[in-house]
Amino acid sequence: VFNHNLETAPRLYRKARPGANYKWSLELLKKFKEQHPDVPTKSGLMMGLGETKEEIIEVLKDLRAHGVTMLTLGQYLAPSRHHLPVERYVPPSEFDELKEVALELG
Repeated sequence: VFNHNLETAPRLYRKARPGANYKWSLELLKKFKEQHPDVPTKSGLMMGLGETKEEIIEVLKDLRAHGVTMLTLGQYLAPSRHHLPVERYVPPSEFDELKEVALELG
């Protein structure tokens, strides 16, 4: 398995992933899949940083369009008071809804 986590929605990249580039990350995943079609590709997202459900769905679509076949979604928890605060705790029902969206995307 080749893993590269996008972590969050593009709107939050500057805040949550300074120095990272959303489009570059997607291209990395796509190019790896093109060169190694038999190796599963995976990414992960943290939720609770201020993203909307609609933004997460767009990220799911982007990941699928770039060849990603495995995904983890998790609740963001600030490791210390020096890190970004949790904006909200995502209810299990929302994770369930996003699971269904991801499965529908393939």
